[in-house]
Amino acid sequence: MRSPNNYFIPVSFFILTTLVILACSASEPTGKLGDPGSTSIIPQHYRPESTDLIISRSDYRDKLHGFWLGQCIANWTGLITEMDKIGSIGEFDTGPFYTRDDWGQADQPNIWNQGQPSEISTTIDFVLVDENGVWGADDDTDIEYMYQHLLYTNQTSLLTAQEIRDGWLKHIRPDEENYLWVSNQQAFDLMREGVLPPETSDPEKNPHHEMIDAQLTTEIFGLFAPGYPDLAIKMARLPIRTTARQNAAWISEFYVRMYALASLVDDRLPMKEQINWMAHQASRSIPPGSYTAHMFEYVRSKYESGISWEQTRDSIYVRYQVDEMDGYDITSQDIYCNGCFAAGINFAASLVSLFYGEGDLKETIKIGVLTGWDADNPTATWGGLLGFMLGRDAVEKVFNQKLSNQFNIHRTRQNFPNNGLDTFENMAKTGISIIDRVVKEELGGGVNFQEDIWYIPQP
Repeated sequence: MRSPNNYFIPVSFFILTTLVILACSASEPTGKLGDPGSTSIIPQHYRPESTDLIISRSDYRDKLHGFWLGQCIANWTGLITEMDKIGSIGEFDTGPFYTRDDWGQADQPNIWNQGQPSEISTTIDFVLVDENGVWGADDDTDIEYMYQHLLYTNQTSLLTAQEIRDGWLKHIRPDEENYLWVSNQQAFDLMREGVLPPETSDPEKNPHHEMIDAQLTTEIFGLFAPGYPDLAIKMARLPIRTTARQNAAWISEFYVRMYALASLVDDRLPMKEQINWMAHQASRSIPPGSYTAHMFEYVRSKYESGISWEQTRDSIYVRYQVDEMDGYDITSQDIYCNGCFAAGINFAASLVSLFYGEGDLKETIKIGVLTGWDADNPTATWGGLLGFMLGRDAVEKVFNQKLSNQFNIHRTRQNFPNNGLDTFENMAKTGISIIDRVVKEELGGGVNFQEDIWYIPQP
């Protein structure tokens, strides 16, 4: 297992700012609806019903910590094989796809590294940061962090177009390396010209609107609406359409729904059954006839047929990138690397790791890392979801070690408090304060600070 020092910052460098964060995280974040010691425990206009969904705020806080930790593990592990294997169409021939036998073996070059393996690790293995290190932000975590910050500081559940634009312009570097690509970069350029979302994903203005970016940036909205997928979609609709349209937007909404359903699934079931139920429920909102719907049914049918995940992955490559079936015509569009980072192919690849991983965190990450294409994106998505479902302690138990709880958002973004150093505990508390507002103002529920629970009316 790898933890390269050139990517993960020693904690001693941030001792002073860390002390500031720990001091701040000793109490609940400000800007929330109430105070844990308030005598006004439940808003007087709300009367709990026997059918209410009752969720422990402290348990949910631990799950949010698990979300950030699981997402970081999966994100950084996936970066080792990102774009190593994309097939052999056009100018690129990356050789045979990885199989399960490649886990623990030497990393092979990606399409950018001019014959060199990943700088993160020369071996395909889990990337873990111990208690003395700091996780670095990446494009799979940093815009979600920014959206959480914007919801919190604007004291709202629904971001406006102007709030989104102001946030992007404040927190994203304009000129130097800014960790934006394809649709995200085009949307950012349009914002700098004064264009507001959702016009920033208008196909006439943004030809990259089918590229994967909205998946990376919006899953967290599902966690802000526990058990309410439709509300999660309402909250995420404009952020998704900041960069995505049509199939790319529907794919992103599938992930948001999965995250919201994690609070509604029967957690007494085996993880495999929980994942399959959530996926089935989330898929029901995909527009019939879209290539997104066809991809979901195709991958699920291959999984249920009993063939290996490698066989399913290989058939996906032939069906969608070679034969361009089900209306998926990205290869014919003559995009760089045949759209190896497009929303569609990454959606299909993500379903391979979701179904075949069967709710096992390690196995899901392994399969995602080895499946191919833009490998860090599906792994980050499912690592975050499974990390949330497990919670912090269970994630650490999976890897049998204590892991860092610190996060450096300024690796990729700018203009955040404390020189960009934060902790997962504090990030989770911020998320809780957002949900306090959502429960009361959007769901018409109640927040009991004395018992530390939410009362959420049944959908």
